[in-house]
Amino acid sequence: MRFFSDNAAPCHPAVLDALASANRLDTAYDGDQWSARLDGAFSDLFETNVEAIWVTTGTAANSIALAMLCPPEGAILCHRDAHIENDEAGAPAFYNGGAKLTLLDGPGAKVTPNAVKSAFDRVRPDVHQVQPAALSITNATEYGLVYSPAETAALGEMCKSLGLDFHIDGARFANAAASTGASPADLTWRAGADALSFGFVKNGGMNAEAIVFFAPGHADRARRLKKRSGHLMSKGRYAAAQILALLEEDRWLGNARAANAAASALAEACGPERLVHAVEANELFVRMSPEEAAALRAQGFDFYDWAPGEIRLVTSWDQDMAAVGRLAAAIRAL
Repeated sequence: MRFFSDNAAPCHPAVLDALASANRLDTAYDGDQWSARLDGAFSDLFETNVEAIWVTTGTAANSIALAMLCPPEGAILCHRDAHIENDEAGAPAFYNGGAKLTLLDGPGAKVTPNAVKSAFDRVRPDVHQVQPAALSITNATEYGLVYSPAETAALGEMCKSLGLDFHIDGARFANAAASTGASPADLTWRAGADALSFGFVKNGGMNAEAIVFFAPGHADRARRLKKRSGHLMSKGRYAAAQILALLEEDRWLGNARAANAAASALAEACGPERLVHAVEANELFVRMSPEEAAALRAQGFDFYDWAPGEIRLVTSWDQDMAAVGRLAAAIRAL
């Protein structure tokens, strides 16, 4: 009964079927028929013409996208708890040759327009200081909170007024879309976003993520960066096939709804007194003593210790609702 990470969830059956279908001779690298369909599939989803490329990891998706939006001598504004700051081993700076991360504060790892403006205004516009070039937010955030279309649009407006490019780390973008009920367009380009790292591995994929560019021309250089960084697989059709399988029939959205529903059931069992943050996607941060955590583990439940007196529970697209019910009952019984 594992609740420690949606990264460990199995692949959706449609993904495995797609891999089998792609297991035949085709053009190598990203010239195959599956890769060629990505632009059209994502353009339909986002209701506008976009360019999309596959990569193998979320770190590569974020880093290549940000290398497109920020020059080596620039700065990327992000929350101090952002994945690109705490969990990617300096990859954004590595990929673009040195960009600085300027860290912002905000509850639940959410960034506000005021925080962006304040950080921007603290930098002198001279050659002695690193000039902000881009903003990166995470939706859903590292603490499972979700940006609404209005919140994202407010950040987009601020970026536009300051001349910043706008990137969204969407490792759990599907969960954010499922939570808000908003269209993918309203959560991204209509709100001013220039690029999105669209996560699939956490949502039923095997080893494929996508970078979606909403401004024309970015994808050409991104493809070169992908090759230079060792992420251009010779049999890229397998990555593209996974993504297409999850886009078809809105499987990506259905999977996220299932994960969110499991998290909501656990949130109800925890009650507001135990929850560190509101539960808006598929992550829960729960106040729990070491003795209580040990009692749950003794019953077969697996999860991360997140901070002193706090655990993290993550639900997945295929979560066994019987196990969810057992964990909910065990939490209530503590």
